[in-house]
Amino acid sequence: MACRVQLSIPNGLWFSSSPFSNSINFRFRNRIFLRKTYQCWNTRRYGGALYCTCSANNGGGSSEKFVLTTPLYYVNAPPHMGSAYSTIAADAIARFQRLLGKKVIFITGTDEHGEKIATAAAARGSSPREHCDVISQAYKALWKDLDISYDKFIRTTDSKHEAIVNEFYSRVFANGDIYRADYEGIYCVNCEEYKDEKELLENDCCPVHLKPCVRRKEDNYFFALSKYQKQLEEKLLQNPDFVQPSSRLNEVQGWIKSGLKDFSISRASVDWGIAVPNDPKQTIYVWFDALLGYVSALLEDKEIPDLQHAISSKWPASLHLIGKDILRFHAVYWPAMLMSAGLDLPKMVFGHGFLTKDGMKMGKSLGNTLEPTDLVHRFGSDAVRYFFLREVEFGSDGDYSEERFINIINAHLANTVGNLLSRALGLLKKSCQSTLPVDSIAAAEGNTLKDTVEKLVEKARSHYENLALSSACEAVLEIGNAGNSYIDKQAPWSLFKKGGADFETAAKDLVIVLEAVRIIAVALSPVTPSLSFRIYTQLGYTEDQFCGVTWSHTAWGGLKAGQVMAQPQPVFARIEDQSEQDGGSEATKKTSKKKEKTPKSKKVVEA
Repeated sequence: MACRVQLSIPNGLWFSSSPFSNSINFRFRNRIFLRKTYQCWNTRRYGGALYCTCSANNGGGSSEKFVLTTPLYYVNAPPHMGSAYSTIAADAIARFQRLLGKKVIFITGTDEHGEKIATAAAARGSSPREHCDVISQAYKALWKDLDISYDKFIRTTDSKHEAIVNEFYSRVFANGDIYRADYEGIYCVNCEEYKDEKELLENDCCPVHLKPCVRRKEDNYFFALSKYQKQLEEKLLQNPDFVQPSSRLNEVQGWIKSGLKDFSISRASVDWGIAVPNDPKQTIYVWFDALLGYVSALLEDKEIPDLQHAISSKWPASLHLIGKDILRFHAVYWPAMLMSAGLDLPKMVFGHGFLTKDGMKMGKSLGNTLEPTDLVHRFGSDAVRYFFLREVEFGSDGDYSEERFINIINAHLANTVGNLLSRALGLLKKSCQSTLPVDSIAAAEGNTLKDTVEKLVEKARSHYENLALSSACEAVLEIGNAGNSYIDKQAPWSLFKKGGADFETAAKDLVIVLEAVRIIAVALSPVTPSLSFRIYTQLGYTEDQFCGVTWSHTAWGGLKAGQVMAQPQPVFARIEDQSEQDGGSEATKKTSKKKEKTPKSKKVVEA
């Protein structure tokens, strides 16, 4: 079935039908951003991202499901780079799993209840619902700009979600795990959480938000978390992979070992929330509410909103991807809640690290916030996605600096990948009329580059499967480095001039290099989907063929004799830093007008 696919291409471009194999030509115009929509078979459009569903049904794939979630982002403020990072990582994982042929359900969304939301709305002079509508839409807009291919976007103000929360609460209540009691403690409004006094900083300041907490006394409903301490200990002992990376597992084991305390799951002083089923004067605690978004999101639009329909054939989640600051809620509270309700636990909770800028924690008071929308508009989605996934070891903290961003993107995407493709296509056009003279399999008989590429592809797959996204990018980039070394060593431009057998050797060398670039496009597509698409069309493939790509297409042998390449055009423009020229203005992205020596990629020490 045909449907519409939308791509956001940096620098602006126009499409025109090519007389060669229905390929697409690209022409770049500096610093112009256009968005083109065109037809593609077996594709779906989520948030404006290119997402090909045919990969789930061919290429040796299976019907195995893979359900992954980002956090449901709190809508007290517009999205920031931290939430963008979580979602970019989740999208890369989802795209890789689709390449394997799995039936992926990628869930994201917004958490829209609680005291902090009501306060933020009042400060804007709007109702909580109006405020939530605006911020939730801002998340969707950013996901569109970042080519996020989500399948489900859940809002905790959706009526189907409220129905799931009510039924889940009733199950836990019926199991005897909810009771009423008075509670007095130190409360952080920003965390929406009562704090242990020994956690606090001077003047009762929250260690996360560095703001004073307040003492509160309330008549609330409590969840009997302590009842599940032994079960949680046994879960982590039997399945240490449940919490990853290992540093996060150690944190969780420490919390449990120190003794779990029952926690309040209702608020008497908060109006903006879901009413407690057995006491409408109170509202359900925002975390008890929001965690269930992972379940309510699984409901189809016209399904009866109950737990049975939500979990049928879809639950449990394969992966909850979260920031380390919300690890306790996902790795301690949530599993215990599911145990109480008689539902299966997710297979893994992965807590990634924090981002800093120029070595400093980001904050509005410091004037060093990193706005994801600004980054995408200046540099394009592929550059943003690649930098944060390649330069931040997944699970660890990572740092952003604009100088390193520009250096890495130019060295890796513009030079190592883009320039290799341009060199090979230019020579092929000049000497072979852009037509492949031989199959890539025949061209590579006895060739060591083919062996190198195959080993690196297996390496990349293993890293993707183990959520080592930075290492996966590194392995794919090594294919580009090997291709550049090969073309420099073989010097086909000289062999073409000699003619005869040397001409044939040079032609085969170009086919070998272009096959390596084709494989790069497939293997890097989870991280840079738009760039991969542009590479594929330059190699003479149609949209339909790109949409049919699976991981099996990383096998050597895709390019065939007689295949006509598109007219050579840059697939990724260099970023030029204008700071030295105009006294520190923002870096702008434009095509370099002079040839530059390809720099070696810099080793970046990760925080």
